[in-house]
Amino acid sequence: MENKVDAGLAIYVHWPFCRSKCPYCDFNSHVRDNVDEARWSRALTAEIAHTAARLESPRRRATSIFFGGGTPSLMPPSVAAAVIDAIARHFTLADDAEITLEANPTSAEAGSFRGFRDAGVNRLSLGVQALNDTDLRALGREHSAAEALAALDAAQTVFPRASFDLIYARPGQTLNDWRGELKQALALAGTGAGAGHLSLYQLTFEQGTPFFQARRRGAIQPLDDDVAADMFDLTQDMCEAAGLPAYEISNHAAPGRECRHNLNYWRYGEYAGIGPGAHGRLRLQGALCAVKAHRSPEKWLAAVESKGHGGEPPARLDQRTRAEEALMMGLRLREGVGAERFEAATGVPLRTCLPASARQDLIEGGFLAPGADGLRATAKGRNVLDAVLGELAASLQIPAEVPVVS
Repeated sequence: MENKVDAGLAIYVHWPFCRSKCPYCDFNSHVRDNVDEARWSRALTAEIAHTAARLESPRRRATSIFFGGGTPSLMPPSVAAAVIDAIARHFTLADDAEITLEANPTSAEAGSFRGFRDAGVNRLSLGVQALNDTDLRALGREHSAAEALAALDAAQTVFPRASFDLIYARPGQTLNDWRGELKQALALAGTGAGAGHLSLYQLTFEQGTPFFQARRRGAIQPLDDDVAADMFDLTQDMCEAAGLPAYEISNHAAPGRECRHNLNYWRYGEYAGIGPGAHGRLRLQGALCAVKAHRSPEKWLAAVESKGHGGEPPARLDQRTRAEEALMMGLRLREGVGAERFEAATGVPLRTCLPASARQDLIEGGFLAPGADGLRATAKGRNVLDAVLGELAASLQIPAEVPVVS
């Protein structure tokens, strides 16, 4: 059974600073004139020590580290090295641990790639977002297409594994525009020893962002939903044909090149969050708990320096919440939700939670496919996953007699 095996712990480290805020971004990122990098390094390593000490099993095995942001490639490589060293001291860092750093393609940041590789980073995720200068400017990006291509070439040379992101369904983009750009992207992602992974996200207008406000004013017109859906279908077909099938809704990889850190999230594994606004799912005192840190960088930093950590009190997750989260994460994956993994996470068999009638309606509609070991969304279902999840959540049945503790 999967719940008898320590699948390891993923560790996310948040660096919240950017040079500028992109107009579509709703992440916990901030622009600051001055960042005391040594102070931040001390705080991050202090929270790592605190997180390790609170876990029930000493020296848990860490299978992946992910530096996200913000723009973590703005930190000095020495900070990344100190964080990796702290994790290795307080956890058991797996010999084959995947250590990812998100980066922007500006020439200044690309120049530090070798420093990050020397620090222990073995996978780079590059935020390219578009392959032409006009759309890069519209997205508020500081780099040019030429810089992006040069940075990608450097990343694939320096790091054993490299990936890059693109945003599609941009205002004014046509299906043929995207076909040509995706063809170029697949050629770039499919070359070199470190290639083989591509993240492709549809543009969304998140509340609180400048893009959201511009849409409300009518200054930006989003693409028609049908055109965006056609782009999604085209993306799946072209990536599949190029040998980079979707293993998750927005992530495509050659077999064996999937992001192991993110797979841990989608498979509802345990993970720790380090840094301002970082979230975690950790087993504490016999129950799976949601753990999150103060969102404000200044508040988080002050808390760590005064009490050793910047976290808010953990919240114990009841079985319904765990079942909903396991479905929400797992159905994003092409492999779907495994029955054993679901039961290990929730304490309830999948078939008990979801009556046959609820599943059958979605199966007959072509949105879900049954499996011997669980349930998965079809390509049609992944395209409207929020609606599918809403149907499943409304049908969930959690027996009251099953205890909450796992």
